[in-house]
Amino acid sequence: MRRQVLLFIVVLFLPSARGQVSYSIPEEMEKGSLVCNLAQDLGLDLKRLQTGRARIHSGDTAEYIELDRGRGVLLIKERIDREALCGETTPCALHLQMILENPMELFRITIEITDINDNAPSFASNEKLIEISESAVTGSKFVLEKALDADIGTNGLQSYSLKPTDNFALKYENQADGGKKVEMVLQKPLDREHREQIIMFLSALDGGQPRMSGTMQITVNVLDVNDNAPVFTKSVYKATITENSPKGTSILTVSATDKDTGSNREISYAISNSKRRLSELFQIDRKTGDVILIGEIDYEKTKLFQIDIEAIDNGGLSDSSKIIVDVTDVNDNSPQIKMLSKSETVLEDSPEETVIAMLNVNDPDSDRNGYVKCQISEDIPFKIQNTMNGFYSIVTEMALDREIAHQYNITVSCSDEGVPSLSSSVTLTLQISDVNDNPPVFERSSYEAYIVENNTPGLSVFTVKARDADWNQNARVSYILEDSSVNGVPVSSYVSVSADSGVVHAVRSFDYEQIKDFHFLVKAQDGGSPPLSSNVSVKILIQDQNDNPPQVLYPVQTGGSMVAEMVPRSADVGYLVTKVVAVDVDSGQNAWLSYKLQKATDRALFEVGLQNGEIRTIRQVSDKDAVKQRLSVIVEDNGQPSRSATVIVNVAVADSFPEVLSEFTDFAHDKEYNDNLTFYLVLALAVVSFLFITCLVVIISVKIYRWRQSRILYHSSLPVIPYYPPRYSDTLGTGTLQHVYNYEVCRTTDSRKSDCKFGRAASQNVLIMDPSSTGTMQRIQNEKSILDEPDSPLEVRNTLNLSNHSNKLHITDNKGHTLDPQTIIESKQSR
Repeated sequence: MRRQVLLFIVVLFLPSARGQVSYSIPEEMEKGSLVCNLAQDLGLDLKRLQTGRARIHSGDTAEYIELDRGRGVLLIKERIDREALCGETTPCALHLQMILENPMELFRITIEITDINDNAPSFASNEKLIEISESAVTGSKFVLEKALDADIGTNGLQSYSLKPTDNFALKYENQADGGKKVEMVLQKPLDREHREQIIMFLSALDGGQPRMSGTMQITVNVLDVNDNAPVFTKSVYKATITENSPKGTSILTVSATDKDTGSNREISYAISNSKRRLSELFQIDRKTGDVILIGEIDYEKTKLFQIDIEAIDNGGLSDSSKIIVDVTDVNDNSPQIKMLSKSETVLEDSPEETVIAMLNVNDPDSDRNGYVKCQISEDIPFKIQNTMNGFYSIVTEMALDREIAHQYNITVSCSDEGVPSLSSSVTLTLQISDVNDNPPVFERSSYEAYIVENNTPGLSVFTVKARDADWNQNARVSYILEDSSVNGVPVSSYVSVSADSGVVHAVRSFDYEQIKDFHFLVKAQDGGSPPLSSNVSVKILIQDQNDNPPQVLYPVQTGGSMVAEMVPRSADVGYLVTKVVAVDVDSGQNAWLSYKLQKATDRALFEVGLQNGEIRTIRQVSDKDAVKQRLSVIVEDNGQPSRSATVIVNVAVADSFPEVLSEFTDFAHDKEYNDNLTFYLVLALAVVSFLFITCLVVIISVKIYRWRQSRILYHSSLPVIPYYPPRYSDTLGTGTLQHVYNYEVCRTTDSRKSDCKFGRAASQNVLIMDPSSTGTMQRIQNEKSILDEPDSPLEVRNTLNLSNHSNKLHITDNKGHTLDPQTIIESKQSR
């Protein structure tokens, strides 16, 4: 049979921009059947259904309807049985809500389920036995059991038929509840002797297309003499009972009377089986007619009960009545909270009044027991708003800050107005999503780290650390080395920074002697969009390592020539032979040098100053001492471990140069290497060249000195007066300089003897040219005597400029500073 489906659609648009639509569909539609085009009826775009995550909320009822977002239509999800869903309640409807998000919207959908003829009328039993006295008069009525049809309307029970109808006919009687009482009426008197038992068939027919029916066999046993039926005292009994009343509670007592006497007057009471569920809730005492509660009554399920009862005498005559039981509500249900939609997270920069959840609150109790009020905690930045009857929204009340609170537990408490009041609550956990509003912050305002030179490339120097108050990606800090240069070289060639950990690595091996420190900037940048960053200054200090041995500057070690220091045999104790000069390019204690005599031809003759490297005699030189002396001096620094260098000092003990040459050949053989005759020739050539250059330098110096003297006298205002040194004789007119006035050249490393100077004449007489200048010349003589002292650190830079008007001696120290002679004299005299 093909079913004809009629859909009735009504769309109602509410003033709040939310919609309500109503549909009507028959029951028992197949799964996947189309209910309606919801998107078209509500005027919604299909894209809106997708982005809004449209979904159907069906409340407490089973999910019979589903939403196809892609097509915007409602489909049958489960087969709908109207009788199971609503029973006798009419109209039968499904109340659904469609929820949309971003922004949140609510649409109400009402789907009325219409009945189809899918249930045939049926009787509680297939057979019924009736005993009727033969004395029953025509018109006697016998109540028959009603047939039950789960369908309603025209599909429900419509009529009965009885066959055969020789003695009985059917009669209908309307009842107060709108139903019909079926009675079998005796039309023809019974004659037990003619017919003891009558079998008939009672059929119940509905009004569906095609019509369906149910049949019950009625067997009538004809009894003798009982011509009065029981009669109830009331046609309708009314009673009131409170829900949740305990079992065994007596509701009321019914009674019926029978005019017969004897056993025919005895009456038994029973509940008709027209309502099967009633027999599970109520029980009637067959003898007393007391109606007792035997089940549990819930006002929220059924508010009114109609109980059909019968009174039957022993002759089989009966009467029927009805009990109407009103159920009184008790506040036994807490408010029911349903979360329709909720946001798991919300951005911390969300504006006020942002909807984070929508919920429905329902209390199945009635009157004040069902009035509900909802509230949330006052110490959180949220509030609850009543948007519709029973529908609430939770919205933000003020700006949020994830750094203050990253999560809120929002508890919604709802209570009714019953006595005592009942309440329920639900808790929503809301995560505050982070927004990149905090830059990284370094743990220190600046960093300073030390690294020992000669490090391994790639060595981890130290770690910079920055923290970001944001969360997740916004708090993921990356470290970047800012572009800069150190001595014209990009800083990236010196150090690198790990982007994830902030570990600073040395890219190269550092040399303290080349670079001692350098600065650079490290930027900490978070992973937000747009990213935030901050900089910190980093200073790297290179620490010295004892990686350089001492370097000997003097005496110079040559591979092909022989250099020796000469010591006269008349040298006294403490005579300065030479000075070993060494340097160490390291710093600090790594550059502190000490000198030790490692080996010597005669250890009793020489010693080396521990700090200054001066080689001196420690005893008087004698004729027995060998001409050739070889000293091995070791120079050590103060590093850990210590480094050292060794220098060989050759010393010739002799009074004359020929004496040195006579021993030179043997002296050369004492060295570690033994060269051929070419070595001696080269050595001799070097000595001669040295003497030649020395004489040449002396002659040029004398020439320059005399030229400067002549220039001074030439520019002076005094008459030119020749000045001759002592012991100069001009009698012969030869102009010969006395032998005693010679030049002495000393070349040592001693601080007092290491400068080249011109020797002075043996006589200290000073020629006074003018009596008026006697005082001045005497002062100059005193000044000269001070300057000639061996401990004087001063040097005469200019010759005397003799004049009646200007007599001045220019004196400078070893740093080039001009000094006042008078000050020097007074200082000397005070000592």
